[in-house]
Amino acid sequence: MARWQPDARGRLQAAAFELFRERGFDQTTVADIAERAGLDKRTFYRLFGDKREALFSGSGHLEEVLVKAVAESDAGPFDAVVAAFGRAAEEVFVGRLEFVRARQAIIESSPELRERELRKTDSLVAAVTAALRAKGFAETTATLATESGAMVFRVAYARWIAPGSDASLSDLIAEVAAELRAITSPVGSHQ
Repeated sequence: MARWQPDARGRLQAAAFELFRERGFDQTTVADIAERAGLDKRTFYRLFGDKREALFSGSGHLEEVLVKAVAESDAGPFDAVVAAFGRAAEEVFVGRLEFVRARQAIIESSPELRERELRKTDSLVAAVTAALRAKGFAETTATLATESGAMVFRVAYARWIAPGSDASLSDLIAEVAAELRAITSPVGSHQ
């Protein structure tokens, strides 16, 4: 094994992803991941807290994109959140559909990973809610706008990764947001 090779983090993430697909999450050990990447367990633990983080480490970038987009928006709170998820669709998810589908299949195969996914989503929601509060919106307004926007994203994301889907994630986000607006507007306003 070489003393130093570039992109240890990326190699470990790729090895983890391959092994989770081949063997399943529960049947893959940190030692397996490190060996596949040509590294040792110490290097793995220096870069990741546990094997789940090799699959979820990109959430920090997603959070940065969302918070920055909300902070830069002049729109109302709900529209700012929806636009932020639209920006994330373009900056984080474009060109990654097959990878995202495979990643989601891995997550769905493990209760431990589904729980981690929920915690990461909660963290994103908290960060976006805080960004809205920092813009001067009241706690309830910030919470409702963020939770509604996050639900729009979750529904759009599920449609995007569904087999046979060919729409872009950003288009699906806009479509689902319009559906939510339609069902929450007064009865006579959309006739």
